[in-house]
Amino acid sequence: MDNIDMFTYMNEKKQEKESPLAARMRPVTLDEVVGQQHIIGKDKLLYRAIQADKLTSIIFYGPPGTGKTTLAKVIAHTTSAEFKQINATVAGKKDMEEITAQAKQTAAMYDKKTILFIDEIHRFNKGQQDYLLPFVEDGTVILIGATTENPYFEVNGALISRSNIFELHPLEKEDIKTLLHRAVYDEKKGMGAYGAELAEDAMEFLAEQSGGDARHALNAIEVGIMTTERSEDGKIHITLDVAQECIQKRVIRFDKAGDNHYNTISAFIKSMRGSDPDAAIYYLAKMLYAGESVTFIARRIMICAAEDVGNADPQALVVATAAAQAVERVGMPESQIILSQAVSYVACAPKSNAAVCAIGDAMKCVEETGDLPIPPHLKDAHYKSAAKLGSGIGYLYAHDFKNNYVKQQYLPYELSGKEFYKPSQNGYEKKIREHMMRIRQEAEES
Repeated sequence: MDNIDMFTYMNEKKQEKESPLAARMRPVTLDEVVGQQHIIGKDKLLYRAIQADKLTSIIFYGPPGTGKTTLAKVIAHTTSAEFKQINATVAGKKDMEEITAQAKQTAAMYDKKTILFIDEIHRFNKGQQDYLLPFVEDGTVILIGATTENPYFEVNGALISRSNIFELHPLEKEDIKTLLHRAVYDEKKGMGAYGAELAEDAMEFLAEQSGGDARHALNAIEVGIMTTERSEDGKIHITLDVAQECIQKRVIRFDKAGDNHYNTISAFIKSMRGSDPDAAIYYLAKMLYAGESVTFIARRIMICAAEDVGNADPQALVVATAAAQAVERVGMPESQIILSQAVSYVACAPKSNAAVCAIGDAMKCVEETGDLPIPPHLKDAHYKSAAKLGSGIGYLYAHDFKNNYVKQQYLPYELSGKEFYKPSQNGYEKKIREHMMRIRQEAEES
């Protein structure tokens, strides 16, 4: 090993020794990984692909501290491919240009593939993600993306279609306990050399309060060991009191069954739909306290405003959309006030699902009836010789008639009399219903 290599090696070892416990404890082999057996069990696709070094592009999606970066590091230690890593919060197009150029050179000179790990990939804008696409498509790089946001919302659809999506779940309590035990007693990677003792009730508490986030639990135990004085027996005792001091804020897991995120958002939406603003704001607070993305929450409010309020109060969607724009500009903690306003408005608004029923029935009709011909009088007549084809002949201009309404055939003739949108008797939709009935009746009488 020459002097430069020795210097690099020693520097890496120094950084490793000084890095946080959570970083030092990262596994280097699949067998060391705790949890996520639904994707890395020995009979699972990802396990087989990593072991065989036959990876295609993948995206890891899940909450913080569930092992996204850990799995990427395991791949880095096991693959024969060149491994490059960038973080989307600080990297730019120039970094990707350098990596893709090197990847092409590596493939040409050594017939060796390049794996590019992009942490926080959702932070890349559309243009940056688009830049990657051709290099992923032609195999110049094998992409590994990691994101805490739903990739189907935040990642380019073309990249999604060329990648396997693996969702990581919050770690189970027993998984966290395993990691805590390793951290305290492992002398090689952990803090075993400190001679600490972790009480069972303290371990239970930390595992429970970490909310399935391994990093949070490991950070807490590191703080505990580094700041607690030795007892008379020469050991550092991590008691329940010490553990409680290490995690000042209770970490909310939406529940303990593993469906945390989905159950809470389901209760949130159903509370708004059910016109219970108190319950809706409670679930909003629970999600915010647990660190749920404000943009994700805002999207759900917009959907509820259209799906469950609709035209019973058209302002609900306006308020929800304005809130979604505002939270992106304002950020936390003030965004919680904006979201609370939107949630309380949508929850208290009169309800109607007429709009969602209308599009559902119309989509089903299109699927069943196929491409029915448009009535000739509705066809475009703004081109030469359109009249020879009968296009636009007989069309009645609504504004020439009373109430700006005239009865004529708009639907395909085969669907004559078919109703899709049926306004409810609630809120503004009652006025819409009355208006439509009045203008139709007056047109019949004239």
